[in-house]
Amino acid sequence: MKKRAKWSGVLLSTVLLGSLLLAACGSQESSAPAGGGQAAGGEGKKDFTYAMSGVYKPFSFKENGELTGFDVEIGKALAEKMGMNPVPITNPFETIIPGLEAKKYDTIIGSLTVTPERQKVVSFTNPYYRSGSQIFVQEGNTTIKSKEDLKGKKIGVVKASNYLDWARKLTDEDKITQYDSDITALLDLPTGRLDAVITDQVVGLRFIKEGGGKVIDVGEPLSYDEQAIAVRLGDQEAVDRINKALDEIIKDGTYETISQKWFGRNILQKQ
Repeated sequence: MKKRAKWSGVLLSTVLLGSLLLAACGSQESSAPAGGGQAAGGEGKKDFTYAMSGVYKPFSFKENGELTGFDVEIGKALAEKMGMNPVPITNPFETIIPGLEAKKYDTIIGSLTVTPERQKVVSFTNPYYRSGSQIFVQEGNTTIKSKEDLKGKKIGVVKASNYLDWARKLTDEDKITQYDSDITALLDLPTGRLDAVITDQVVGLRFIKEGGGKVIDVGEPLSYDEQAIAVRLGDQEAVDRINKALDEIIKDGTYETISQKWFGRNILQKQ
């Protein structure tokens, strides 16, 4: 009886040790940092983590519970060229750069306009599309025809965007309403809560085309902007790798196909 009890104790100890070792191995795999983890499905690819707001239709938005849009598809195409696993991540736009700095993800493919201020805190790739900052008003508005007419008017813009900078130049601070989404701001125009919205020209024109409300664009674009992919400041290796992949999807027609799908034209080319 003593001998049997002794062997039972040895077997129990062996099983417990094996369980602890397996648990330790599992916790090491699941704690891989962003961009360094292995792809699901055992393919062995590294993750390409890229952030966007997720509320910027048609660039990134939820449809039937799935994240989709131009930025999402561009990220997937770049990941394929780099032999990586695409992992799109949503993050509020106003904290999207701090999230990159905190290594929550490795890149931002989120319609980030290249500005001197941003170039001090992130490194940018070559532009992946070009557009402009545009004023939109309710259809029938005859008092706003250009930026000069915006003084004292109520303007809606997205938080922490370059459109907020424009609004501050053109009206009083207490007349500015900041939104999480450009679409929400545009929807507020017919309610009378806003007199104007400043947003990306492409976003506003797509909103109008889809029958989002009685909204029109007025005046010339406030600026012609270049949007680029952002990585952590000084990471030239990542910049070079993404630029190479971007050049490849442009040359093989993948970029054209994605752009035509979402906008009916190539948005890398200035119109």
